[in-house]
Formats: sequence, structure tokens, C-alpha cells
Amino acid sequence: MSVFDIIFTYKEALLAGLLVTLKLCLIIWVSGILIGTVLGYFGSKYRRDIGRFSTSASFILSGIPVLILLFWLHYPLQALLNISIDPFYTAVFALSIINIFAVADLVRTALINFPEQYSLAARVCGLNQKETFTKIEFPIILRQIIPTVLNLQVNMLQLTLFASFISVEEIFRVSQRINAIIYKPIEIYTALAIFFLIICLPLNGLAIWLKNKYTRNISEK
Repeated sequence: MSVFDIIFTYKEALLAGLLVTLKLCLIIWVSGILIGTVLGYFGSKYRRDIGRFSTSASFILSGIPVLILLFWLHYPLQALLNISIDPFYTAVFALSIINIFAVADLVRTALINFPEQYSLAARVCGLNQKETFTKIEFPIILRQIIPTVLNLQVNMLQLTLFASFISVEEIFRVSQRINAIIYKPIEIYTALAIFFLIICLPLNGLAIWLKNKYTRNISEK
């Protein structure tokens, strides 16, 4: 069977797995960007409390492999608490936490490093703190961090593959099941690569385009 024969023959199973992957990504992306942005904003305003907590959490998470975090949350933690949670929600929680603190780091760093002369110019023009943030700081910082945030979300999409190891029926686990039936690993994983290329390449291309078009050196030098 060729790659396209496999896709056509098992299209329903692959589509179901792809929908689970996209649903997983949508929750991770939305929660990570929204909550991470808020956390990053307050982390820049309250550096000793929220900022230190966010930085410490991000540092600790960066040292824990995603697969180990997923296994720990799914098996020993639930056994200790004597509860049973759907592995889909376990994966959502674990990957969302990683995304939230990664986005928070980007936003916090961008706000802390924002050139002071822009804020001074806004005050000279009579803008209050809220107007300065919404009309000057936020648009400039958004242009600076959007390419990196997009690349981060592509990485989060790729990390969803690890959810298969705790029995989430996403596209990688579905592909493994199909491979167990027909044993065509080269063709099956080529089909899987095609699915990810279709999703990831436009996002990567958009990130590069935005970086080239909008990212500028806004330092005081």
C-alpha cells in the first residue's frame, strides 16, 4: 500500500485522530496565550512576587522532560490521590502549563526590556498609564513577540505526540494502531509527516513573514 492508499483506506480513523490533536492544540494554544499574557503582564509589574514565581516555575518545567511530566501526572499522582482523570485532560493540563509559563516569560521579558523613552514620550503627550499601554506599549510589544509565540505554538503542536503515551487517541496513537494492523511504518509515518507539514509549515511561514515585516530593534541604542 502506498502512502495515499493508507490515507484513503484509513481516512476516518486518521481524521478522528487529527481532530483530537487539533482539539488538544486549540485548548493548549488559547489557554497558553491568554493566561500566559496576563501572567507575564503582572509578572513585569510585580517582579518580586509574581515575576519570581513565574520565572521559577518556568525554570523548573524546562528541566522536566514532557514525557516524564505526563507520566507522573497520569499514573503516580492519580494513584496517590485515588482519582481517575481522562488522559486527554491530563495532557491538556500538562501541556497548557508548559505553554502558559513559556508565553509568560516572553511577555514579561518584552515588557521589562521595553525602552523607557517611549513611555516618557507618551506622558509628555498627555497619555495616562492605561492609554500608554494600550496605544503604545502593547502594539509594539505584540509585533516583537508574535513570531516567537507562533513558533512556540508549533512546538506545542509537536509535543502533543507525547500524549499518545498516556493513551490519548490523537493522530500519532491512531497511526501506531494502523501500523500494528498492516505493518507499513515507512508509509504510515510518512502520511503522519504530511499531516504535520500541512499544519506546521503555514504557521512557520507566517512567523517568518511577521518577523521580517514587523520585528524591529527598539532598544535605546
